[in-house]
Amino acid sequence: MAVITLPYKYLERLTRTDRKTILDKVALIGSDVERIEEDHADVEFFPDRPDLFSPEGVARAMRGYLGIETGLPSYPVKPSGISFTVDPKLADIRPVLGAAVIRGVEFDDESIQSIMSLQESLHWAVGRGRSKVAIGIHDLDTVKPPFHYVASPRSRKFVPLDYAKEMTMDEILEKHPKGRDYAKIVKDFPLFPLIVDDDDHVLSFPPIINGERTRVTIDTENILLDTTGTDRRAVGVAVNIICTAMAEAGAKIESVEIDGMQTPTLAPVERTVSVAECSRLLGVELTASSMASLLQKMRFGAEPVGADTVKVQVPCYRADIMHDWDLFEDVAIAYGYDRIQDLPPETFTVGKPHPVQVYAALAREAFCGLGYLEVMPFTLTNEDVLYRKMQRPEHPGVLRVMHPISIENTVVRTDLLPLLLEFLTLNRHRELPQRLFTVGDVVDSCLTYQQAAGVSIHRDADFSEAYASADAVLHELSIDYSVKESADQAFIEGRRADIIVAGKKAGVFGEIHPAVLNAFDLEHSVAAFEIDLRSVWGSAGTQDSS
Repeated sequence: MAVITLPYKYLERLTRTDRKTILDKVALIGSDVERIEEDHADVEFFPDRPDLFSPEGVARAMRGYLGIETGLPSYPVKPSGISFTVDPKLADIRPVLGAAVIRGVEFDDESIQSIMSLQESLHWAVGRGRSKVAIGIHDLDTVKPPFHYVASPRSRKFVPLDYAKEMTMDEILEKHPKGRDYAKIVKDFPLFPLIVDDDDHVLSFPPIINGERTRVTIDTENILLDTTGTDRRAVGVAVNIICTAMAEAGAKIESVEIDGMQTPTLAPVERTVSVAECSRLLGVELTASSMASLLQKMRFGAEPVGADTVKVQVPCYRADIMHDWDLFEDVAIAYGYDRIQDLPPETFTVGKPHPVQVYAALAREAFCGLGYLEVMPFTLTNEDVLYRKMQRPEHPGVLRVMHPISIENTVVRTDLLPLLLEFLTLNRHRELPQRLFTVGDVVDSCLTYQQAAGVSIHRDADFSEAYASADAVLHELSIDYSVKESADQAFIEGRRADIIVAGKKAGVFGEIHPAVLNAFDLEHSVAAFEIDLRSVWGSAGTQDSS
């Protein structure tokens, strides 16, 4: 989740109330106050609300929640007369471009830090580490329109941000800190994306770095915003959030013509929702009028259009509103969760442990008895960790996240062992030996079942240790098994074996392959094993009905 710094003076000016009132109420709109300092507070927001990743966005939401200013914010947009052309050669590289002109900016130390922090937060929450969306903010008065988004030869030179001399684009990827961080996004393309002005001055090498020429300073008055990427909706979301945040700070927004089309419009989207459905889901009796008032408090445009219907205008920056239920959630926030009556369930039952959890607990006891420490990896991970680093083929039943918010969380885990190796990477600074295990769910298509895995890293970790540990755990679980030579590329040939239960492969153990160790930046041998716990209770798994 994103932690946003809220400077008190700037926030009070934008919200038009005092800091105590803001800090007392900000948690009620869906946040967690991390720390309160003398001149600022650090507040954590969920990644589904990127519009709150700046003091300007928080102030806008708080004005509505506190009743200072309710209803749909207005963001007039007029044409700037500035245009962009897009090179057709970018179609297979980075084809989507969004842009805007932001005039009348009045920066101080707090507001310039706010826009830069918002830019980086959007790179993470919307841009998937810049691969999906990258944002450039430029001093418009240092360049000459019209602008051109081109596919450039890699040998093109310019002065990147924070440097004093020209570098080729290949040199930037090798030597500039940002180039090294994000080179993987573009390094395999024969041409690189580049934004230039009409005099061929470089504004930006997206998604890597801006040019030094267009550096934004406290004296900047007019901004050119460029947003490039691979997903048109995500690019539009980033443009809308930055433009509306700057408008909240007093700037004027102007559209830019891109290949004959004006962008952005900052226009709201209309929906019609049912009052009865909202009342049923929340357990609160609402009327069309009261529901509209609550939505206005959350900065929506809303008006009753019948006894059971409310017409809602969704602001352009609310990218999280995808279903009527998202609006109902905001109704609940505005109503106040503390006001919703809690009721006991209508049925009475006596709970007992599920057999799956009983056997998982036995597996944990066995690992702990061997001196292993339990860790709990995230359920979401990515193909790089699960397959490419492990030298394993991609699982045919891998379940992908439809709209991932990060390149780190694109699939549901199908194995536990890769995540333990990732844990070892994070703990390289700790003393050895390290012995870790985890027991938990994995997903094959929509079938959820349980695995157990363990790793041991130290100078002398080898096949014998992996075999002994796997044997001890299987013995404690009363599993009758045999072994045979394995072909698992995650392990060293000749130092790996499959665990066979009832004629079927139920796991693997051995010494991790050096190429896998290098992929995870591990410097010592690793003995490892993983077991499909269905071999304990004979279950075919539990069908996920969610």
